Amino acid sequence: MRPRTLLATGLAVTTTAVVGGLASRPAQSSWYRRLRKPPYQPPRQVFPVVWPVLYADIAAVAASALDDLDDLATPDRERQRRAYIGALSANLVLNAGWSWLFFDRRRLGLSAAAAGVLAVSSADLTRRSVAASGAKAAPVAAYAAWTAFATVLSTHIWMLNRG
Repeated sequence: MRPRTLLATGLAVTTTAVVGGLASRPAQSSWYRRLRKPPYQPPRQVFPVVWPVLYADIAAVAASALDDLDDLATPDRERQRRAYIGALSANLVLNAGWSWLFFDRRRLGLSAAAAGVLAVSSADLTRRSVAASGAKAAPVAAYAAWTAFATVLSTHIWMLNRG
């Protein structure tokens, strides 16, 4: 993968992590601690381990996919590249936005819906990455799986804490 492309995707993913992290700081708040959570809620120590790995994976796979799209010798190469960048950008906005809806705005129902949209977007990003780069893009499927799990978890937290 080309350093310039990796730098661009790395900056985009880092921005997402920082923006989302700013909203997630209230995770230590009494409001969050009082929320009822399902028994399969991972321990809080899991999140600072999982997210950096997933973010690094997104940056690397996206850079590789963009480089592979650049190397295509097809007339619609630029259209495919722009579509990929649009899908990646939308996904990263959804990713950071979920934290703001959940932690900052405390909108549990809306954040559950946003998690669902993020999971669909992550599956689409995985599909696009594999289409561009083949099997070497498969690791980004872990991100799609994690966001699907986050959708289930967010929805369950909302259900447990309605009213």
